[in-house]
Amino acid sequence: MTHILVVEDEESFVEALRVGLKREGFFVEIAKDGVEALQRFERQKPDLVLLDVMLPKMSGIDVCRKIRLTSTVPIIMVTAKGEEIDTVVGLEVGADDYVAKPFRLRELVARIRAVLRRTEQTNVGKKVETQVLRVADITLDRERHEVTIAGNVIEVPRKEFEILALLMQNFENVVSRRRFISEVWGSDYVGDTKTLDVHIKRLRARVEAEPLFAQRIVTVRGVGYKLVS
Repeated sequence: MTHILVVEDEESFVEALRVGLKREGFFVEIAKDGVEALQRFERQKPDLVLLDVMLPKMSGIDVCRKIRLTSTVPIIMVTAKGEEIDTVVGLEVGADDYVAKPFRLRELVARIRAVLRRTEQTNVGKKVETQVLRVADITLDRERHEVTIAGNVIEVPRKEFEILALLMQNFENVVSRRRFISEVWGSDYVGDTKTLDVHIKRLRARVEAEPLFAQRIVTVRGVGYKLVS
């Protein structure tokens, strides 16, 4: 049974969520603030975290950032309706998807299952892919989840890691936006395609000497992106 850690402090909302997710066949644990969320995460090792942005003691953004230091567990952020800045920041620190309140249980369950499916497909696919990729002074090691530039290890969250791997596999060839979404997020992804742009911007900040003047990850307007040396 899939174990979901729900991090939410709104009593009436969280109880309805617990009942609804259990009815859909999920095992649900609740944390009511950011500190409790990290404690429960360490003890219980859930399969997915449903994480509200606005929490007591520690924000959902900070919780996501701390989880990403040690884990690639799928994380879906819950934001207030219209809070685009929270969505962007959440994706930048490593969230896999987001959903805005108010939402229908059916929509949430579809997103949960899609994220879990993509994670499973990614993990299976990695077993047959080349484990170490090298382009110029960039080396990407899938098994270690490690990226080095000129011998220096840099921290790269999971989604950015997969984007970089796809760019390296297609060195000097354009990777279309549609292909990025399909291979990194999954063909059933239902979120905003601006997600890709956010992650590309974040990745450039890690691998470019001058992120505002992209020389490695080049935009091909109207098509997608490519990696050049």
